[in-house]
Amino acid sequence: MGGPVELREAAAAFRRDGGTCPIEPLGEGNINSTYLVLSSTGRFVLQKINAGVFPEPRRVIDNFALVAEHFKKKRQEGGADFLIAEPVRTLTGELSHRDGRGGCWRGQTYLPAAPADNSSAGDRIVRAGRILGRFHLLAADLDVAKLAQPLPGFHHLPGYLADLDRLAANDPQEIGASRYCRETVERVRPMTNLLEEARDAGTLRVQPIHGDPKIDNFIFSGAGDGMLDLDTVGGGLIHYDLGDCLRSCCNRAGERGDDPAFDLTCCRALLEGYFAGGAILTELQRNLIFEAVYLITFELGVRFFTDHLRGNTYFRVKDAGENLARAVRQFRLAEDIAAKERDIRSIVSEAANLHPPVLSSDANTPQEGIVP
Repeated sequence: MGGPVELREAAAAFRRDGGTCPIEPLGEGNINSTYLVLSSTGRFVLQKINAGVFPEPRRVIDNFALVAEHFKKKRQEGGADFLIAEPVRTLTGELSHRDGRGGCWRGQTYLPAAPADNSSAGDRIVRAGRILGRFHLLAADLDVAKLAQPLPGFHHLPGYLADLDRLAANDPQEIGASRYCRETVERVRPMTNLLEEARDAGTLRVQPIHGDPKIDNFIFSGAGDGMLDLDTVGGGLIHYDLGDCLRSCCNRAGERGDDPAFDLTCCRALLEGYFAGGAILTELQRNLIFEAVYLITFELGVRFFTDHLRGNTYFRVKDAGENLARAVRQFRLAEDIAAKERDIRSIVSEAANLHPPVLSSDANTPQEGIVP
C-alpha cells in the first residue's frame, strides 16, 4: 500500500483542480491498493500496481488502455452497450505515474459496480453470464498478439503445481489442513493437464480474456452492464474465465464462507446467460466446461496453498493461516463440484441447446466420471 505522501503525490499527478481533496480506500482486492479520489472536477479511481505480483506494471496499464480503446471503437461502430472503465491520464498525458519510491500508479474512470436496480440475485447471475459472454464476443477480434502477458504463467496449472512441489519439498509438515491440501493435490494431479492438452490439440484457442471474472468485478446498473478490474486481461483460454466465473458465482458460501457448496440453480442461470450473450463455443469446447470449473477451483486452492507455504507474499492476509484456510475452502468446493459432475454436464448441454452455436463439430460424447 502506498504511504500518505506517495498517495497524495500520485493523486496530484492525475488531478486537474489542484489543492487537496478526500481520498478513500476502494474495494477489498487481494492484490493492488485502490482508492477513490473525490476531486472537485469528478471522481476517479487511483490504483498502485503491486510490483511484487505484477513484475512489469506497465504491461497491466498498456493492456488496459488497449482493451478500453477496442471497446470504445465497438461502441462507436455498433452501439455496443458494454461498460468498462477508461484510462485517466496524468497532467502530462502519461498513462501512469512513478512516485518517489518507484511505485507505479494509474488512474481510470470510476464506474460504480453496485446494482442500481431492484433485480433479484438470480437475475444478476443471469446477467453476469450474459456480460461475460458479451465480453468474450466483443473482444474476440482484438489481436491477442498485441496484449502483453501481465502475469507470467497465469492460469497455467502445471506451472503452479511445479511451484508448489518446490516449496512443499522444504516444508514436510503433514498435519491437519496442510495434510488435507497435500492429499487433495496428489489425488487430482493426474488430470491437471487437460485444458493445456485441449489447447495443444487445437480444441481450445488462445484469445483475449478478462482473467478475473469473479462476481465482484461485474457492473450491474441502470446505465448498463459491464466489467471492472482489467488487471489480468491478456491472452488465454476463455474456459479459464468461464470456469472462474462459475466458481465464484455459484459458491453458496461466497468467497469467504466456511461451508462451500456449488449451487446448480446458479450454474444453470449463469450458463443460460452466457450462451445468450453471444459467445460461440463448439460442441467439443462446451464439453470441457465441467473440466474448466473443476480445474480452476482446484487451481485457486493450489495457489492459496502455495502462497501459504511461501509466506503469504502474493495474496494479502490478516493472519498467517488465512491462505491455508482459503486453500481448504477451494479444495472442498472442488470436491462438491466433482460430486455434481453429471448434473453440471447436463446443465451445460441444456443451456447450450437454448442458444445453438453458429459453429459445429463432430464432437464425441463427454466422458463422465473423469474426476478421480
